[in-house]
Amino acid sequence: MEKLWEGSGPWLGLSCAEAGRPRITFRPALGARHGLRLVVVNTLLLSGLALHAGAQTAAPAPRPRPAAGPAFAGHVADAATGEAVPGATVLFTDLKQGTATDGAGNFSFANLPRGRFGVQVRSLGYTTVSLTVDTGAGQPLAVKLTPAATEIGQVVVTGVSAATEARRSPVPTTVVDRTRLNQTSGTNVIDAIAHTPGVSQITTGAAISKPVVRGLGYNRVTTLNNGAKQEGQQWGDEHGIEIDEFSIDRAEIIKGPGSLLYGSDAMAGVINFLAPEPIAEGHITGSAIANYQTNNRQQGYSFENAGNLNGLNWLARGTRKVAGDYQNRYDGRVFNSGFNEWDANGYVGLNKGWGYSHLTFSTFNQQLGLIDGRRDSASGRFVRDYAIAGALFSVPVANTGFSGYELAVPRQQINHLRFGTDNSFILGDRGARLALQVNYQQNLRREFGNALDPAETNLYFQLRTLDYALRYYLPEMAGWNLTVGTSGLHQQNRNLGQEFLIPGYVMNEAGVFGVAKKTIGNLDLSGGLRYDVRRIGADALFLDADGRPTTSGAPDSETKFGGFRSTFKNYSGSLGAAYNLSDRLTVKANVARGFRAPNIAELGSNGRHEGTIRYEIGQSDLKAETSLQVDGGISYATDHVRLTVDAFENSIDNYIFTRRIPNRAGTDSLTLATPADPSVGVYEYAQGRARLVGGEATFDVHPHPLDWLHFENSFSMVRAHQLGVSDAERYLPFIPADRLQSELRGNFRRQGKRLTNSYVRFQMEHTFAQDRYFSAFDTETATPGYTLFNAGVGTDVADARGRTLFSLFVTANNLFDVAYQSHLSRLKYADLNYTTGRMGVFNMGRTVSFKVVVPLSFK
Repeated sequence: MEKLWEGSGPWLGLSCAEAGRPRITFRPALGARHGLRLVVVNTLLLSGLALHAGAQTAAPAPRPRPAAGPAFAGHVADAATGEAVPGATVLFTDLKQGTATDGAGNFSFANLPRGRFGVQVRSLGYTTVSLTVDTGAGQPLAVKLTPAATEIGQVVVTGVSAATEARRSPVPTTVVDRTRLNQTSGTNVIDAIAHTPGVSQITTGAAISKPVVRGLGYNRVTTLNNGAKQEGQQWGDEHGIEIDEFSIDRAEIIKGPGSLLYGSDAMAGVINFLAPEPIAEGHITGSAIANYQTNNRQQGYSFENAGNLNGLNWLARGTRKVAGDYQNRYDGRVFNSGFNEWDANGYVGLNKGWGYSHLTFSTFNQQLGLIDGRRDSASGRFVRDYAIAGALFSVPVANTGFSGYELAVPRQQINHLRFGTDNSFILGDRGARLALQVNYQQNLRREFGNALDPAETNLYFQLRTLDYALRYYLPEMAGWNLTVGTSGLHQQNRNLGQEFLIPGYVMNEAGVFGVAKKTIGNLDLSGGLRYDVRRIGADALFLDADGRPTTSGAPDSETKFGGFRSTFKNYSGSLGAAYNLSDRLTVKANVARGFRAPNIAELGSNGRHEGTIRYEIGQSDLKAETSLQVDGGISYATDHVRLTVDAFENSIDNYIFTRRIPNRAGTDSLTLATPADPSVGVYEYAQGRARLVGGEATFDVHPHPLDWLHFENSFSMVRAHQLGVSDAERYLPFIPADRLQSELRGNFRRQGKRLTNSYVRFQMEHTFAQDRYFSAFDTETATPGYTLFNAGVGTDVADARGRTLFSLFVTANNLFDVAYQSHLSRLKYADLNYTTGRMGVFNMGRTVSFKVVVPLSFK
């Protein structure tokens, strides 16, 4: 860091070392001069319901808080021109304190603790700068931002002990920021990030998407909501992730075992959806967002208010979304594919020199239709069940049945409620801190499938989770950054409906870990070890002849679920290095061992998954999965070219997957009191040895002197095999096909006096045919390749003083209305259309999205 100012004494005078810089004078904060003590009592911490900050009392004095350092100030300039960069964000990630530069490029913080902390400086159109600074050294910070020829220098805070550049992290990591999210159209939060190399999605219509990272999904991918584990019914195919897409400021994606910090269920990776950071001191702001998508007439509205007054900061957001049935060229309107949701989320808390403490809240409430895909054999039209005189009739849906936002049965209702507390306390003046997160979550999932009684809850799950994560970040010692901690949860799931798909259960898990990181010149080392224990107990359930719960041994009783108790213990580990051969060339390697305990569906399922058109049977004697993954990568970046190649090999023992069960006649083996629906396949969970090999390559060009032009390309592939089996079983089910993406984008920082940050983009996305599929027992079928073209245009509109009035984003997906089926679409296996000979339901056709973002300023 360049030293620009000198000073001494109780008042520190700063004189400018470069022409044109203002003179800055400040003195130490009052708390540092007088040694004021602050007692923070976090009442009701375990339930995360309240925080009380008070003055000293007659009680024995607590351990002194670190003294607040002197005011921390600095200047941000353009590295090429030397001109000030106004509006740049300066953020202390670990402290959750941020501000923005003024018109002269200057910034200041009045109440930072003493110590060494990571700071990142970012501004649209520039490469993000990440530094570690000593806030008590009395030295201001001079930052020079380099124009972002290519998207390098992204800063990541997930899965490491401190913020770091993605290219210097040994584990392959990608950041999808707010700019990219605004420029990408999606129907849900996973849809918005599924174009990231190495990331895809398992879908069941427009509202239901589950992430897949390098060929692995479900409980193998841990989803974080602002750093805390999201605990819904993630084992199921028939619902998505319960997070408001408008609440996300950026998404951080770790491709590889994240079990080290998050325990079981992070074997494939971690996706952290992060909310906006607290705003600058003394400001109250807000925003209003409106979005409309033409294909399914999707409407979205979201309003946010955030403020920071003397360290008291808050954020509140409310969102409303509604969508009708989507359409494509082959199916026309897809009956019962609409959805609607009401969401609210936010936090309130204190950011002070001792750290921060926030109370968090979110509620996600969604209703959606479940597409069963049944057709009328004569017309090929979708059918709907009607109750007529107490009898059930299946009637072809008329064209007028698609005009509104009505949901029919089968449909689903999901309510996810979260209360939590997020705390970080600074210990001493060397940068040590203690972080604690405690969350209570309740997930209610209701399924309605009886047309004779549409209000009857066929399935009704009540999932309650209390989870915690405690981490101690030790002060830096000889260049080492060490983090130790523990995390775990207590979870209970109850069946409250008329039908039963999984048993009720109680689960407890806990783990301890340590992570270390060190930089030696151009070499970055990181690694760690974790040990986990998970115990799960499932309840036995017996049904009488009418399908009602009864006791064991009762006349005509049937065992629906056999009770079981299982304990899984294992360790996870990781060791990696990234080496900068030069400022342009970086190589990295990482080896990691992952662990995943079977989920409740894999252990105990016995019922039909309405949304997936499957009947699934679990196996209570399944073993835990263990994996050994080796990653290697190389990154080369100049002012005008960026090339990255990441490759991996992942060997998994006891890999759990579903396979279809045939009987001797080759048809489904299910036997019920009533005839089985022939369109519903019966599947069981099985285990085997698996090997996945693949990777991602990106090549971006920013030709000189066309500084506004970007040509970005990426290729993703996964090869997944089961070892020691027949040819029909050699490929694993639900593995994404290879994908090639190319995008030509023009960025224009200013057009005239009123248009800023304008862009235009044109994208080609080619998905190759997937002919490596699990063909045994007709579990899967091959999927043809397809090519989609997308386009977008947008701009900020400013007033005469340069303030942004609103931002406009127009995106067109599937421009040429291609009819296609994703290999990971559950609807691919829906009913046959006898009039066309096509199997299943196709993905969404052409859609145009219009989004308007209006910034608001109240103070």
